[in-house]
Amino acid sequence: MTMLEQKLINYAKYHRDRRNIATHFVGIPLIVIAIGLLLYIPISQLNSMVLTPTLIVVLLCSAYYLRLDFRLGALMSLLFALVYTAAKQLYIGWPDDKSWFYLLGAVLFVCGWILQFIGHYFEGKKPAFVDDLIGLVIGPLFVVVEALFMLGLMKTLEQKIIAVAGEYRKG
Repeated sequence: MTMLEQKLINYAKYHRDRRNIATHFVGIPLIVIAIGLLLYIPISQLNSMVLTPTLIVVLLCSAYYLRLDFRLGALMSLLFALVYTAAKQLYIGWPDDKSWFYLLGAVLFVCGWILQFIGHYFEGKKPAFVDDLIGLVIGPLFVVVEALFMLGLMKTLEQKIIAVAGEYRKG
């Protein structure tokens, strides 16, 4: 079993209820975007490249995803690059007082987590990160992989996950 399969199976054990997965399709992107905004604090600049904690997190997460699986890592890197670019453009276009920019990030973060906890109420289980903090990094990958499954892709991986984590529940 690959490291990717292990991580996704572990995460999937906490996510078998379709309603929980549905809340994750909205909640996790909100949280990722929120983190992109909240950590967009310019530290340094070299030409057009702005060094921010957001960029550091994007690079570290991308490296981790690429290590797990090159194709999925490339897709995740692209998605995270879009989040970084959106945060940068929003920051640049925002008026001089950035407090509302960061408030937007905070509101998105709270809304995302509310959706997560609603989903886990349906699931009847605590979030995966409670037992293993890597769940915070696997969550976005899980959402992308579940979307690929819905598109009829990566069926072998889906079957491996179902074989260990169990069938989906309709709730």
